[in-house]
Amino acid sequence: MTVVLDSGALIALERNERAMWIRLKAAHLAGDLPVTHAGVIGQVWRGGPRQARLSQALAGIDVRPLDEALGRAAGQLLGAAGLVDVVDAAVVLLAQDGDEIVTMDHDDLAQLAASAGCHVDLVHP
Repeated sequence: MTVVLDSGALIALERNERAMWIRLKAAHLAGDLPVTHAGVIGQVWRGGPRQARLSQALAGIDVRPLDEALGRAAGQLLGAAGLVDVVDAAVVLLAQDGDEIVTMDHDDLAQLAASAGCHVDLVHP
């Protein structure tokens, strides 16, 4: 099982929320590298010393590019779901059946996952 991180998960890490750090460590101990994409980083990254914790966490996360192929697939998924957030659609597309998506946006991601035919667990950070 892969842990896929949305912006809410990264914000929780930045805020030093214990439950999210435990989830990240558990994934590492299981030999699974959590994954996100560059668009999610863009939603939360503002730079400076206040983001030292987030920077530390990102060192142990597989950050995928939001490239043309992922962008096109996200656009198609958005069309099917009737939604508009490319970042959310790309997060869902990183997941496979049985994966866990850590997010604060359960409603939209549930709709996107259903439209993609992807059976994932949506969990709070």
